[in-house]
Amino acid sequence: MANFKPYDYNQTSMVVINFEEQLQPNTFEYTLHHLISNRLDLSPFYDKYNNDKGGRSAYDPAVLLKIILFAYSRGITSSREIMWSCETNIIFKALSCDSVPHYTTIASFVSSYPDAIEELFEQVLLVCYQEGLLGNELIAIDGCKMPSNAAKEWSGTFKELEKKRKKIAKQLKHCIKEHKKCDRRRSDEKERAKRLEQSIDTLDKAHEKIDKFLKTESPRKGQGKQQKEVKSNITDNESCKVKTNKGVIQGYNGVATVDKKHQIIIDAQAFGEGQEHHTLKPVLESIKERYKRTGISDDIYKDDVIVTADTGFANEDNNRYLIDQNINAYIPDNQFRSRDPRYKDQKKTYGKRHQDTKVGVMEVIPSSEFKFSLKKKSCICPAGNAMWLSSEKQVSKGKVKLFFEGNLTDCRNCSLKEQCMRNPASADHRKGSGRQVSKTFKTEKTATDWMKKRVDSTYGKQIYSHRMSVVEPVFGNIGTNKGLNRFSLRSKAKVQGQWRLFCMVHNIEKVMRYGEMEKERAKKVA
Repeated sequence: MANFKPYDYNQTSMVVINFEEQLQPNTFEYTLHHLISNRLDLSPFYDKYNNDKGGRSAYDPAVLLKIILFAYSRGITSSREIMWSCETNIIFKALSCDSVPHYTTIASFVSSYPDAIEELFEQVLLVCYQEGLLGNELIAIDGCKMPSNAAKEWSGTFKELEKKRKKIAKQLKHCIKEHKKCDRRRSDEKERAKRLEQSIDTLDKAHEKIDKFLKTESPRKGQGKQQKEVKSNITDNESCKVKTNKGVIQGYNGVATVDKKHQIIIDAQAFGEGQEHHTLKPVLESIKERYKRTGISDDIYKDDVIVTADTGFANEDNNRYLIDQNINAYIPDNQFRSRDPRYKDQKKTYGKRHQDTKVGVMEVIPSSEFKFSLKKKSCICPAGNAMWLSSEKQVSKGKVKLFFEGNLTDCRNCSLKEQCMRNPASADHRKGSGRQVSKTFKTEKTATDWMKKRVDSTYGKQIYSHRMSVVEPVFGNIGTNKGLNRFSLRSKAKVQGQWRLFCMVHNIEKVMRYGEMEKERAKKVA
């Protein structure tokens, strides 16, 4: 017969715990506790507290910050789960001194102090600088698109939302009609009547929500020069629909700027627009002001720091801004790979990066087979026929786009009609049109040409090759290792505060691993 050690659940045991001893040196929680208690100024959080002469005592911001940042470092963003951890986890108990803030207190703290969080982010950055973690030689900028606390089903232009409101009103009318019928029938229809009543309540709330939004808000405009209307979102109108490698999401683009030496995040901002090129200027200006404000550098760009970013940040206006501000930047356009001889056989070997998924679309002779002349403003088709200039458009400074159309009589009797036109039958119709092509020409040297020359040089290729190894591991650490892959708040200001908390966790972890002063202090304590 087996011999087991005796045990008895019905017994009393006294366990003596020293909370500070639970925070062991060379751990994230130890570094976090030391920084907040000894090196960071939390006075920006105190402005909203006004209970010194009366009212209930509040939780110290130091305690709330410690448990929130430690929870984020473990991938916990739910305020309810953070509260539960304070009740059950010894490290959370040590950081909170055995207090258990209510989940509403935790959620309110995260969303109520975006400005104070920005000041705290700067203080952590200054600690990184004092610890020798900033190189100020090369910085990389990139964006990380994350879903927010809003459903994309509630997005649309005002015309689309108006259509949705009418559709819901029609469904609501039908449900009310069916519910009235159930009232006049036998008692065995009670279950169906109950379901209809729930549907009526749901549809009524949805209709009221859309109706209120359309009456109180105005159409949202895009960032382009034409200011076209973009999709609004009823739940969080500052968020946007963005494309990711996992499909379209409703969320924000968290843009981070990372220093190369130890991958310290020096700037973190959230943008509610899908395109990245309009974010470059505010990000660069924010970095310059932050470095001057903290005393790290009076003008970081005059110190010849190298700025890199991916192709999403490249356009003519940004390149002109870089020239005017004398910023040493390398930001390639989306065609820089095709100009590199090392990648000339890439498409033959691996195929196109984005395969054409359209079904039933016939491939036609490409516009590259047509002969264009800017000087004569002419175009000759592959069959040797001259095409006429239908219109021309000034695309941007130094660029003009010419639109040509084939003569209908030439296209109708052309032997290449079947290969050249997507709808050859249109050429046989009186109201049809011939083949249409366009070509963009350069009329003068542009800022984009200046940037192309930089990134295509041997030195430029070498510099740009560092971009991915600098910024992508940071997003991998935040999104994959830490599990911080979605925002739980609404509105740009609150989401930006949460994004900075995510980035702060990354920076504090770097201080823990590589900070010289922290290492020495941990050795003495150990």
